[in-house]
Amino acid sequence: QVQLVESGGGLVQAGGSLRLSCAASGTIFGLYVMGWYRQAPGKERELVAQIRGGDSLEYADSVKGRFTISRDNAKNTVYLQMNSLKPEDTAVYFCNVYSTNWGRWLRGPSDSWGQGTQVTVSS
Repeated sequence: QVQLVESGGGLVQAGGSLRLSCAASGTIFGLYVMGWYRQAPGKERELVAQIRGGDSLEYADSVKGRFTISRDNAKNTVYLQMNSLKPEDTAVYFCNVYSTNWGRWLRGPSDSWGQGTQVTVSS
């Protein structure tokens, strides 16, 4: 059973930086995609960035040029370096993983995604 644990959130002033980590316990077989999502109060969860097995990267327009996603396959860990943070980046951040072996994302749309890690950016 693979589990995901996010960490690294906190309170930071606008313009500051944070680095989030998401560690996947257990073994993930097959090619897989790891992604970061966020959910702000009163808003739907949205994709922030994702990285594929071939290191293909995808970012939401709102974070392009400020956030960088990376992964350490040996550690089954994905990172999100967030620079030039803005108050509108305030949200709970979650990660997710897709495996071709499973044919689905570990956390489905209607699943509980846990507590994630809170990022609060003050103005």
